[in-house]
Amino acid sequence: MQTVVLVPGDGIGPEITGAVVRILEAAGAEIEWERHAAGVEALGTQGSPLPESLLQAIDRCQVCLKGPVTTPVGTGFTSVNVALRKHFDLFANLRPVQSLPGLETKHGPIDLVVVRENTEDLYSGLEQEIVPGVVTSIKVITERACTRISEFAFAYARRHSRKRITAVHKANIMKLADGLFLDCCRESSKHWEGKLAYDEVLVDALCMKLVRRAWDFDVLLLENLYGDIVSDLAAGLVGGLGLVPGANYGRHAAVFEAVHGSAPDIAGKGIANPIAMILSAAMMCHHLGEKAAFTRIRRGVAAVTKKKEALTPDIGGTATTRQ
Repeated sequence: MQTVVLVPGDGIGPEITGAVVRILEAAGAEIEWERHAAGVEALGTQGSPLPESLLQAIDRCQVCLKGPVTTPVGTGFTSVNVALRKHFDLFANLRPVQSLPGLETKHGPIDLVVVRENTEDLYSGLEQEIVPGVVTSIKVITERACTRISEFAFAYARRHSRKRITAVHKANIMKLADGLFLDCCRESSKHWEGKLAYDEVLVDALCMKLVRRAWDFDVLLLENLYGDIVSDLAAGLVGGLGLVPGANYGRHAAVFEAVHGSAPDIAGKGIANPIAMILSAAMMCHHLGEKAAFTRIRRGVAAVTKKKEALTPDIGGTATTRQ
């Protein structure tokens, strides 16, 4: 039996993670939970939004299922999500975006994966005010980070029977930074010739093409900032962040999470949509080798959305989170 760190989170977090725990038990997943607090709850009980005990637990168990957490307001507090990624070097953010049967959207069937570099780019936090009214923000792109995220994307695509990798960039303007990213992607693609197709697209053109014909894409490979924006855009095409799972992978740890916020305005009302969290847990099962549980959960979610019998209000139903 695998021990997994469970972070219920803030706001609606305890409600949706509670639903997920029950579903995993019903699906037959052999998982033992080690519960830890993070965010506002942890700040109130342990004096830190990211307690050392949580970091030690993830380091020991190597797998974490995390509900949405709220970053405390005020100076000195960084995002718990960002801090976890930095601490465990969770360099790969993975977001599968798939249409669910029965849910009406403005776009046709979509089945793509967004692979986002998670550690550098403009999110490195290197900003300063040169003089009043003038601020610089440094975009950091390294060969090491670009190589490992591109290798991750190609290997993932091959393992999951994907056909094509599309590198997304703005090298026509940022010739050195995005040029380095493309160089690394092209080098990685050479190792998969004849097995995986590879092409490239400008990020602005990609956004237009996603809105028009998202089904043309398979695996999107992006730097941090572009990936953050495009993954939310893609989620919107299939119904929103409440339906899309997420995972962050490093060499020695993995954190699975729904990518939406803690929604304190509806916390405690029992109407939060747990689907994104459920599908994130399914991804975790696949990672742990719990393939039967993974399949049962995926099929169960598809059956529920197709029948439209137990949907939460945000997707047109009247059901509660527990239902």
